[in-house]
Amino acid sequence: MPTPDLETAELTLTGRITTASNATFLGSIGDVVVVYKPIAGESPLWDFPQGTLAHREVAAYLVSQALGWGVVPPTWLRDGPMGEGMVQLWQEQDPAQDAVNLIAADHVPETGWKQVLQGQDENGRMVALVHEDSPALRRMAVFDVIVNNADRKGDHILAMADGHRHGVDHGLTFHRDHKLRTVLWGWLGEDLTSEELDGIDRVSEGLHGELGRNLADLLSAEEIASLAARCARLRLAGQFPAPSGEMSAVPWPLF
Repeated sequence: MPTPDLETAELTLTGRITTASNATFLGSIGDVVVVYKPIAGESPLWDFPQGTLAHREVAAYLVSQALGWGVVPPTWLRDGPMGEGMVQLWQEQDPAQDAVNLIAADHVPETGWKQVLQGQDENGRMVALVHEDSPALRRMAVFDVIVNNADRKGDHILAMADGHRHGVDHGLTFHRDHKLRTVLWGWLGEDLTSEELDGIDRVSEGLHGELGRNLADLLSAEEIASLAARCARLRLAGQFPAPSGEMSAVPWPLF
């Protein structure tokens, strides 16, 4: 969790991220660059309770910490210029790397990448949605299943220069109903590794201790019970799930 200074020192806004659907600002706390999403700037949604997205972002960070994989950058709640909101450490991604991409359908690499789907672009050319086949991205896919991420777009994956992959924008998570929409379907049906299974076990165990107590301040009891059930189902299946239900399995837009 953040140091006391990051929780209480002045948060100064330095810019706005205009591509976000909710009010999202760049800011600084001293010389630390952060992202700030005030609860007051959250757009109403038909399927998520109003004013809860910032809490879900913090809950996603706590689950990421329990998994032990550093998927979500440090995230916390605090006051800011527009009231209480989510604050997250800014991550400078490597512009030379793309963990997810759209490429010509006849140019999908045979190794190192997974194809998710094919379709036509605006010019009628066949393209493929692909993502890299890496342990870091696999861990993010497991995380998304656990938190029931309804909005894993390609642009919500930050490719870091050292090979690490951060996931951001986790406001649409932890719904009690199945909502999984993601671009990371490439491992469908593959067995989970022992490391991935151990991570799921850490979350399940944590729900009976400190993790569960901390999540109780952020999510409803029903949402926490659903989280526990998803962990149990995934652990029992031991493999990446397939899409289910009638809704789209991928978010739109994809990026």
